[in-house]
Amino acid sequence: MNDAPSVPFVHSALFHGDEDEYLAGTVPFVQGALAAGEPVAVAVPGEHLRLVRDALGADADLVRFFDMGEVGRNPGRILPGVLHAFADAQPPDRRVRIVAESVWPGRTAAEYPACVQLEALVNAAFRDRGMTVLCPYDTARLDSRAVADAHATHPMYRSPGSPEPHTSAAYGPEAVFARYNRPLPPAPSVAFAFDAGSLSTARHLATGEAARLGLTGTRLHDLALITAELTTNSVVHGGGSGTLWVWAEGEYVVCEVADKGHLADPLAGRRPATRDQRGGRGLLLVNLVADLVRVHTGTAGTTIRCLLRLGS
Repeated sequence: MNDAPSVPFVHSALFHGDEDEYLAGTVPFVQGALAAGEPVAVAVPGEHLRLVRDALGADADLVRFFDMGEVGRNPGRILPGVLHAFADAQPPDRRVRIVAESVWPGRTAAEYPACVQLEALVNAAFRDRGMTVLCPYDTARLDSRAVADAHATHPMYRSPGSPEPHTSAAYGPEAVFARYNRPLPPAPSVAFAFDAGSLSTARHLATGEAARLGLTGTRLHDLALITAELTTNSVVHGGGSGTLWVWAEGEYVVCEVADKGHLADPLAGRRPATRDQRGGRGLLLVNLVADLVRVHTGTAGTTIRCLLRLGS
């Protein structure tokens, strides 16, 4: 298996139909990194994490593991909190490998579009980094749409029984990212319009309503942070004003902010902040604390919807 490519960044989908095929694709990938002296991480949901760890045996001690079911529940957190967190901790001239499973059976309909957009953005985020990312996709349990989207977001793919990666003829990350930039389902009718003079009022209204809906403790503080960051961004970058909603939806409290700004940089909020960076951390903080962040942006404005799980 050739895992020493001449191009800096390699992003491949791994299509598998069962646990044996999963391990046949992931374990040699990890072992190849160890043999080459490359730092390697495995970021997959808990059940698969245990499979890979057990299959590696003593070599597992040399691998960094992330439970993607926890750290990657919000797809917007995966780039800064998992991929960048691991790669940026290594010397910049040292190649790294990561098994990163962001799409798995059980992802909700609300989470899935954010997952596809994440996979599309990985290519731009690490274009010049010496890095190989392998993304497993369960073809037996995921629907055909997920497999088709994987072909569009990954320039390469691996199939069971094939020792070498194949080039994806359907690769087109910009197009698939735009296709999932869809208007969000309508928010409830009760809303609060805010501007520079009412930011504090907006934050207090949001936390008061969230508390009434059952959000408590740290999660309530997180919602206050989210509200403050999003409403401030609207005032500074979104035309000077915006609209705020807070409501309950199943097991979540939802906070949404809409304004007339256009989020032109798709990687905004997905890059780690640098030590000397001034400003520009608001959407990153939102991604790091929310359980899910959905974004729709266009020339007419931007809507950002954040979900916080009740009882967590």
